[in-house]
Amino acid sequence: MLDIAEELNRWVEQGRDFAVATVVAVGGSAPRQPGAALAVDSEGTAIGSVSGGCVEGAVYELCRQALEDGETVRERFGYSDDDAFAVGLTCGGIIDILVTPVPVGSPVREVCAAALAAGGRGEAAALARIAEGPADLTGRAVLVRVEGGHEGGFGGHPELDRTVAEEARAMLDAGRTGVLEIGADGRLCGEPLKVLVESSVPPPRMIVFGAIDFASALVRIGKFLGYHVTLCDARPVFATKNRFPEADAIVVEWPHRYLEAQSTAGLVDGRTVLCVLTHDAKFDVPLLELALRLPVAYVGAMGSRRTHEDRNERLRDVGVTELELARLRSPIGLDLGARSPEETALSIAAEIVANRRGGSGAALTGAHIPIHPDTSNTVIGRIGSVA
Repeated sequence: MLDIAEELNRWVEQGRDFAVATVVAVGGSAPRQPGAALAVDSEGTAIGSVSGGCVEGAVYELCRQALEDGETVRERFGYSDDDAFAVGLTCGGIIDILVTPVPVGSPVREVCAAALAAGGRGEAAALARIAEGPADLTGRAVLVRVEGGHEGGFGGHPELDRTVAEEARAMLDAGRTGVLEIGADGRLCGEPLKVLVESSVPPPRMIVFGAIDFASALVRIGKFLGYHVTLCDARPVFATKNRFPEADAIVVEWPHRYLEAQSTAGLVDGRTVLCVLTHDAKFDVPLLELALRLPVAYVGAMGSRRTHEDRNERLRDVGVTELELARLRSPIGLDLGARSPEETALSIAAEIVANRRGGSGAALTGAHIPIHPDTSNTVIGRIGSVA
C-alpha cells in the first residue's frame, strides 16, 4: 500500500474508513508486482491499481465487502480460457491479492497510519504484513524503521515480531519489496507464514552532467521515471533554473568535484544513475575516472564512436582498468535511430530501464523472452529531500 501512501495518508488524516487490496504474489505475465495496491473508502471512492484494469472491478467489490464484514481475505486471479468476459487476467498471468479492512479504531489502523505518514514524508520505512497464515494473524502488521525498533505486532509467538523486524530491516536497507517465508514461531524453518514486506525509500537519483539541450529533455524524462534529478555544470551561464525548470537541484561546480563530494557524503548508492553529456575531455575524463569506480547502477557518456575511443584512451592513460571501462555505456543509449533531444533522451532512458530491470532491449515482437520478467527486487520510491 506504500505505493499510494500520499493519497492514503490524506484519508487517514480525514478519518475515513477504507480497505486496501495489495498484490502479494504474482506468476507469469502479471502486469503489477508485489506491493501494488488499490484502496476503497466507505463512500466508494477508489485509488490505485492492482492489475492495470484486468480485475479492478472484482477487487473493488472485495474491498467493499471487507469494509462491511471486517474480514481480511486473500484471493487469486488468473486467466480464464472458458469465458473471455470472466474475471481474470487476459495477459495470462496470476496475481494473489490480500484485502485488508483498515477502519478507524482497528488494531492494524495505527500501524498502517504510521507507515503511510512515513511514506508520505519520504522517510525510509518498511511495512510487514502477514499475507498467508492462520486467520487470526492474516493482515496484521509491523512497521520497521531504519534507526531501529518496530511498531505494532502480530500477536503470535513472541519471537515472530523480532525476527520479522530483523528480516524486514535487511530488505529496507536494500530498498526491496517482497515476500518472506518464516516459521510461525519466528524461526526461518517450520510451518511457514508468508509475510509481505513493502519498503518505502527515497527515490533513486539521476545526476545529469552537462547543461545542454539534450540534458533538458533527459531531466524531464528522468522526473517522469521517478528519479530525483540533479543537473550539474561548471558554467553558471548555462546551469540555470530557467533552462532546467523541472530539475530538483541545479549545481554549478566542476562535475568531478561535485560527484566526489556527493560520494563522500554517502549520497550516491547502488540505485544512482550518472549521465555524462558534457562531451568535453577536460570534464569527462576526471568525472568518469571517479564515476567508474563508484558502486552506482549506471554510468553513461554521450559522444560519437570516435569520441568514445579517444575518451577511453585518455581514461586508460589515467589508470582506469579494462574492467572499469566495461561498465561505461558509451555511446550512451539504445539504438532507436534517435535524432532530436527528446528522442535521444528516450533512448538513454530506455537503456537505463533495461539495465535496471534486466531487459535485453530487443523488440518483443517475435522474441521468446518474458514480457514481465521476475522482479523480486521491486523498489517503492517516495519523494526524498536529497539535493
